[in-house]
Amino acid sequence: MNADDPVPPPVHGEPPVRRRVLVWDAPTRLFHWLVVVLVASAYATLKLNWIDWHVRIGEALLALLLFRVLWGCFGSETARFGSFVASPAAALRHLRHLFRREPDDQVGHNAAGGWMVLLLLALLLLETLSGLYVYNEVADEGPLSEWVPAWIANAISTLHAVVWDVLLAAVAMHVLVITLYALVKGHNLVRPMLTGYKPLPASVAAPRQTPAWLALLMLIAGAIAVMLLAAYL
Repeated sequence: MNADDPVPPPVHGEPPVRRRVLVWDAPTRLFHWLVVVLVASAYATLKLNWIDWHVRIGEALLALLLFRVLWGCFGSETARFGSFVASPAAALRHLRHLFRREPDDQVGHNAAGGWMVLLLLALLLLETLSGLYVYNEVADEGPLSEWVPAWIANAISTLHAVVWDVLLAAVAMHVLVITLYALVKGHNLVRPMLTGYKPLPASVAAPRQTPAWLALLMLIAGAIAVMLLAAYL
């Protein structure tokens, strides 16, 4: 059955008929998995003391993050911040049902998951921006390194180290929650982020998708912004 095929009404007493719905577009999915690869690569290059590679990975990660911020404002419906950022009270209400087994009828991020997305994006932005400054300051490449007071430079270096540890803890919590959803609630959150599709009740409308070419323009804008930041921080 295709997503646009007519769906017969459910028989009384039976579960609602479901259909495959595209909930995550290709740009959002590519962003997610590229971030996974880049964060793992940043960790590996840091441990191996491959600083030049570590910096290049950080710059690529920052370009992706700037793209995601733009995509969160102008991208597909489920990728937009306005579609998944709920109130803290709504997030707490959702978490109260964490151990309740129920059908997965959520189109995009749930109320609690939306806050996790914001947390991870904020930590990644802090980490990459502070890392860009730290590298330029140590290498004496950026113009800011000439007049920024030493205590501020030291504070940025400390922030870079502390945020990295907090980021790793947040990533571990993210993986733990996804595992809990699979084992306790029976919700597979990984498959839709791989394929883009999710079985949803026929009554649920498919979310609006934004053309992929617009994502490419936003990624180019993010890359240009990183080049400017790397030159002037």
